[in-house]
Amino acid sequence: MLRLCRRAVKRIAAPFQAPTVTSARSFSGASNGGSGKTNKTTHFGFQTVSEGLKKGMVGEVFTGVASNYDVMNDVMSLGVHRLWKDYFIGSVQPVSSNKILDVAGGTGDIAFRAIDYVRKNEKGDDLEMEVVTVCDINASMLEEGKKKVSDGGYFTSTGMDQVRFIEGDAEHLPFEDASFDIYTIAFGLRNVTDIPKALSEAQRVLKPGGRFFCLEFSRVENPVLGPLYDLYSFNVIPPMGELVAQNRDAYQYLVESIRKHPPQQELKRLMIQSGFSSVQYENLSMGVVAIHSGYKSADSK
Repeated sequence: MLRLCRRAVKRIAAPFQAPTVTSARSFSGASNGGSGKTNKTTHFGFQTVSEGLKKGMVGEVFTGVASNYDVMNDVMSLGVHRLWKDYFIGSVQPVSSNKILDVAGGTGDIAFRAIDYVRKNEKGDDLEMEVVTVCDINASMLEEGKKKVSDGGYFTSTGMDQVRFIEGDAEHLPFEDASFDIYTIAFGLRNVTDIPKALSEAQRVLKPGGRFFCLEFSRVENPVLGPLYDLYSFNVIPPMGELVAQNRDAYQYLVESIRKHPPQQELKRLMIQSGFSSVQYENLSMGVVAIHSGYKSADSK
């Protein structure tokens, strides 16, 4: 029986992906409430904090874990996060002519997979692909992604980088209206302060008929596996974060933020309210993560 439980826990083990900063107690602005520009509150894990404070706290977490980000993903998910991301790109099905924006994708995992997918499916010596844009609010995460460009040979035929890295906020994207064919965000939406605002920005920068894809931790509803997943999340992930990344608080936030993120049907509702059409979702690993997708209406401006 013990062996079966261990196997079940391994099947639904949650990975580490772009969590956010240390506890409110250790954040530099926690004592005075941040900038004081707003009295509105939001969640930071299970804590209630001012909206103005959360963004800085998230930034600190990313900075603190950036150098160990990939290692922690592999250790905590036993490599399953790679399968999720591969499946995600298979669902997106990018083509060489697509202008792709990957938000909260600092280390480049999704951008590089998109390029690999196109290269595999559109073979030819004259293949030219649009440059993929990665936008992330954290400079440390972007630097980790930039290191991988040369290692993976991600260059255009003219020797330019195939990926461009832009520092920017998902709630205030630094791009013109109707600039992209595809918007992706993987394990990043739960970290934004205002999810409807981020969805509105996705709508704005997509071209009419453009596609939105989100890969994110979600809700395990199975009454047997759910408790096992919680047991693993709260009792294994934070200690592993302390051991591997010397940052227990960041990983405690990770497991808490997953529980605060809108479940599948709620996120679908928010997408529809933001104007997306043909909205649907698909559970992976029994709901540990889910892929949400939708279209910007072809007649939208």
